[in-house]
Order: sequence, then C-alpha cells, then structure tokens
Amino acid sequence: MKNTLLGSLYLSLAASIWGGMYVVVKVVVDIVPPLELVWLRYVIALLALLIIGVITKQSWRVAKRDWLLIILIGLIGNTISIVTQEVGTMLSSAQMGAIITSTTPAFMVLFARIILKETITAKKAISIVLATIGVCVIVGTAQIDPSNQLGGISLIIAALTWSLMSVLVKRVPGQYSQIVVTSYSILVAVAFLTPFTLGRLTKLDFQAIMQPSIWGGLLYLGVISTACGFLLWNRGLQKLNASSGGLFFFFQPIVGTFLGWLLLGEQIGLSFWVGTVLIFIGVLLVIRDDKPQKETKNVLNE
Repeated sequence: MKNTLLGSLYLSLAASIWGGMYVVVKVVVDIVPPLELVWLRYVIALLALLIIGVITKQSWRVAKRDWLLIILIGLIGNTISIVTQEVGTMLSSAQMGAIITSTTPAFMVLFARIILKETITAKKAISIVLATIGVCVIVGTAQIDPSNQLGGISLIIAALTWSLMSVLVKRVPGQYSQIVVTSYSILVAVAFLTPFTLGRLTKLDFQAIMQPSIWGGLLYLGVISTACGFLLWNRGLQKLNASSGGLFFFFQPIVGTFLGWLLLGEQIGLSFWVGTVLIFIGVLLVIRDDKPQKETKNVLNE
C-alpha cells in the first residue's frame, strides 16, 4: 500500500506540473519554435540532472544489455513524443490538446497488456471510462476548429509514443536510479535533435528570449517540467502497474483548466467541477485496485 500511495503521489505531481506546462509553452513557442524549444529545455534539464546526480553521488554505470531499452525510451518518449506534443500545441487549441491527452491512459492500458501482460480488471476499465468522461465534460463545450486537424494528428502521435515510452519504463531494472535513467534518456534525445537544431539556433531572436517571461518559461520547462516532471513520472511508474499509472495523466487537463482560470481569467463552470469529481473517482478506484509493486533496491537514497 505504501508503494501505491507513493507512486500515486509522484504521478499526480508530475501530471500537475505538466498541466501548467501548456500555458508556458503557448507563451514561449511564439518566440522559440517547437524544435528549438525542445532542444533548449532538454539541455537545461540535463544540466540540472547532472548537478543533482553529482551532489547525490550517483553511479552512472549501466549494463550493456539495458542500453537499447534506454535508447528506445529516449527516442520514442523524449524525442518523438515531446516534439510532436510541442508542434501539436502550437497548431491546435488547448481544448483539443486536453481531449487528445485523455487518450493516453487508454493507450497505456493497451501497451501494458501487449508488452507487460498486465491484466485489465473491471475496476481499471471503469476507472478509465469515468476519467475519460470527466475530461470530455470539462472540455466538451469547446468548439474544435477543423483547421487544427494537423495539430490534432501531431497530438495523437504524441499520446501514442508517450504511452509506449511509459510502458517501456517499467522494463528498466529497478537497481538503476531514476536520475541516471532520466539523464541518459534525455541525453539520447539531445543527441538525436542536435543535428537538426544547431543551424536553426542562430535564427532565434535572443533579444526577445531575454524577456523575463521567456527565459523564465524556459527554466520552468527545463528544470521543473522536464527534469523534475520526468523523474516523478518514471519513479511513480516503478511503483504502480503501467495501466493504472496512466490514469494520473488526467490531472493535466484539470490543472491546466484551473490555472487558465486563476492566471488568465478564463471562465470555468459547473462542468469543470463535475468532470473533476469523475476523474478523482476514477483515480481512487485505481489506487484501491492496484497491487503493490515489488522493486529491486534503488541506488537513489530516498
């Protein structure tokens, strides 16, 4: 039960952090295009993780047999998923992003069944349905612009690849610190993106980037959203079944909508609170249904 509660806390925090990310991306992406934005946030995140790793005296050694898995996590989740997410956010509306985000847990259940052979229980199925209905209630009154179709396709790819990456994280041996795994997977993403990004960096408007809202947004995306968010998400998945962990992704639209009301003056009505209650019921069902995960001792001192 302790693992279940800790995993739930980690995943809730990660999804909540990412809920605020969309507001920041909407501001920063007007100055820093998606590809360059992903590269910059990863470089910032990598520096932050290396500092944390040195301070906590991590062991950076990884067995040869595990490198392919870490590379796949970096390529599928940290590269393809995040780039398509940024592009989709730029080309579509926040409402469309919230709706498509709600497909991630369903994809995670599917991949967990195929790759990890996890059982789809009645409670898990009901919880996914309730939480999905909750998201649809929150954003269901939104009018989706057909011109956002390309952005929608990009967001679907992001949801699929993120779901696959989250399931692959479960295959990483527990003896590795999540600081080390996250650092290496981000390093893989930086290596893949650098050849496509370096020539474009000189075209950035550095005077505009020096505005507090832009460089502050980059720090948030790099340190909080990427370094801390990825650490919390990966650590949480180590403590829960992958199919159960996906439900916590639904906290993104809740936090995103709430922050839009709090910071941007956007209106929320009864539908927001009804949808939020449905999502929380779905998550509570998962917490009660999830069986404790057996872990190999992790080198990260907790």
